[in-house]
Amino acid sequence: MAAESAAFTPLTLPVLPLDDEVVLPGMVVPLDLNDADVRAAVEAAQAAARSEPGKPKVLLVPRVDGTYAGTGVLGTVEQVGRLADGDPGALIRGRGRVKIGAGTTGPGAALWVEGTRIDESTPDPLPGHVTDLVKEYKALATAWLRKRGAWQVVDRVQAIDDVSALADNSGYSPFLTTEQKVELLETADPVARLKLATQQLRDHLAEQEVAETIAKDVQEGVDKQQREFLLRRQLEAVRKELRELNGDGSKDSAEESDDYRARVEAADLPEKVREAALKEVDKLERSSEQSPEGSWIRTWLDTVLELPWNERTEDAYDIQGAKAVLDAEHSGLEDVKERITEYLAVRKRRAERGLGVVGGRRGGAVLALVGPPGVGKTSLGESVAHAMGRTFVRVALGGVRDEAEIRGHRRTYVGALPGRIVRAIKEAGSMNPVVLLDEIDKVGSDFRGDPAAALLEVLDPAQNHTFRDHYLEVELDLSDVVFLATANVLEAIPEALLDRMELVRLDGYTEDEKVVIARDHLLPRQLERAGLSKDEVTLDESALRKLAGEYTREAGVRTLERSIARLLRKVAAQHELGRRELPFTLTDADLRSLLGRPHHVPESAQDPAERRTAVPGVATGLAVTGAGGDVLFVEASLADPETGGAGLTLTGQLGDVMKESAQIALSFLRSHGAELELPVADLKDRGVHIHFPAGAVPKDGPSAGITMTTALASLLSGRLVRTDVAMTGEVSLTGRVLPIGGVKQKLLAAHRAGVTTVIIPKRNEPDLDDVPAEVLDKLDVHTVTDVRQVLELALAPATSGAAPEVPAAA
Repeated sequence: MAAESAAFTPLTLPVLPLDDEVVLPGMVVPLDLNDADVRAAVEAAQAAARSEPGKPKVLLVPRVDGTYAGTGVLGTVEQVGRLADGDPGALIRGRGRVKIGAGTTGPGAALWVEGTRIDESTPDPLPGHVTDLVKEYKALATAWLRKRGAWQVVDRVQAIDDVSALADNSGYSPFLTTEQKVELLETADPVARLKLATQQLRDHLAEQEVAETIAKDVQEGVDKQQREFLLRRQLEAVRKELRELNGDGSKDSAEESDDYRARVEAADLPEKVREAALKEVDKLERSSEQSPEGSWIRTWLDTVLELPWNERTEDAYDIQGAKAVLDAEHSGLEDVKERITEYLAVRKRRAERGLGVVGGRRGGAVLALVGPPGVGKTSLGESVAHAMGRTFVRVALGGVRDEAEIRGHRRTYVGALPGRIVRAIKEAGSMNPVVLLDEIDKVGSDFRGDPAAALLEVLDPAQNHTFRDHYLEVELDLSDVVFLATANVLEAIPEALLDRMELVRLDGYTEDEKVVIARDHLLPRQLERAGLSKDEVTLDESALRKLAGEYTREAGVRTLERSIARLLRKVAAQHELGRRELPFTLTDADLRSLLGRPHHVPESAQDPAERRTAVPGVATGLAVTGAGGDVLFVEASLADPETGGAGLTLTGQLGDVMKESAQIALSFLRSHGAELELPVADLKDRGVHIHFPAGAVPKDGPSAGITMTTALASLLSGRLVRTDVAMTGEVSLTGRVLPIGGVKQKLLAAHRAGVTTVIIPKRNEPDLDDVPAEVLDKLDVHTVTDVRQVLELALAPATSGAAPEVPAAA
């Protein structure tokens, strides 16, 4: 293989610069003589050729960004004349590579340089690997030329056998950049140059193949769309003819999408909702009739268009009238009535001062109505809506265990629907209804999520103005909605959710309130259901009072209403059988013959020998359950020392906290028994058993501490616990009486049970303000700070000075 050498005679040549162009040996190119540099070089070559034989010679040198290459091409001026466009030009043929040397002088205005021809010869015969390279290049060049349709050039390329000439032939390739051609020019070794040309051609063919594949795919997609468009137009024309033939006025998909677009544009939607709806209409227009996406989009659009985005009912700002409505429909419940009245008063003042929307949020409310069953929590929601002049919607959450029930399903699921909140707004027909979230404490959670966690955004006044349902995926403003959540047990509501709501307690009704509710609300409703009129059957107030006091014992009035309904049914049946004449007035004396004996007789009304506290070791406590306040009895006994060892046994399905209270009560009596003059020696050798009747009902909490202490003290001293005394309070190891909760509910339960004396902790004295005055008037409430005070109040005096005989367990 030849290398660069001074094998040729040095040459002195005028430089013909080529801006951003490269001419390789073997190429014949026309050059425009209007270019001053080209003309000066040609004229200088012609002047020099007059004194030398042969054609004029120039040095073709690429000039890239004003910089000359280090290698040029010796070119001969074959002809000077006119180009195809009529401009003067010269035809120049590249002869061979020249290594450019130093500058020199010469005739004319051209730049003259000295140069040396580069030897580009190859050995003969060619090595095997060079022959394979020549075949590969010719094959690649032939493939490229055939794609371009240059069949006449294919034969020319196949006829080239010289390696150097074959490599330089790639200079005609239009896809090579100036830099690539300069690299070919400056590669003196013919084999290396052919390798470089082959690689460049191979890379170009690979790029071209990728580009052709992409273009083919695009063209196929365009052709498919064109065909689909054409077929759809033909299908529309066929359907139109069929409809005209059959007289069918149904709409096709195009008309349906146009109809949706018109409905969206005509609807009064928020701007962002309108944009989202129009995007879905665009998708509907592009989707085929067989695609399930079309039905999803139509269902979504129907849901969005049916929502009352800008519909609001005007609040009734007649505060006196609203209060009158609440009073007429519900007796008692002063706390919640006062809260609704306050809300309306604030809304009225905000509206008068133009403060309806502050920070994007309106003036909604979130209230939690917590109380036992039957006190009117659910019906109160409808009364609130009536008083405010708003629509009312009830959302039942009892047993809901799927988060999607609140936030909706993603639209990609089959049968997807919006959540219950969105459906409630849709059902209400306005953006400011009263929404009752019924039984929020009965919400559960499983693998489908936690609905209570999804309610956090709904019930947060700082977030619900931008509530997003998973189905809608657009913002829904809930800040003007009045949410009323009802619950029976406060502890069952998650703390984070409870923190977002304003708590209003409904602790139950007094006996007087029950009589008023039965007379004004329950009796008229049941008379109508029994097909009777108020002139035909009258219930005396004494009958209502006995029904509330002895036939029912509950915080609410549901059982009372059922008892009234049962009475009226019996009267109606007896009249139809001819046994009773109407009109008829029911008194308390008639209740036993119609309903049987009373179910709840107060302890004070029973025979002294039949009372639970007729034996030592039984005390009366007060507790709060899911059904309101209740009376709780505690029984204590000592085991026979011969049959059982020392220890504490607890029964009655007790929780851990209540078990600990029993341990504390026993420890207090053991350590302070001598001070209280109790035979505590029995506690060391005999087992202690404390039992809470109604064992099927779970019980827990610390408030039975003083009750258990009193029962044990009664057992050890032999002194009975007073029948008319009930107590509640937590006990400490030192005998302190600590505060508890649910004072109002417990005192109402004591009043219903006929208890006249109640013992509560001193620190719960402020809670008495919540207890109705008529209940406090009938109760003797003692506030205590120490267990010793409890024992003095609760235990009856000893019957004799003899030591008491402690009963043993059977």
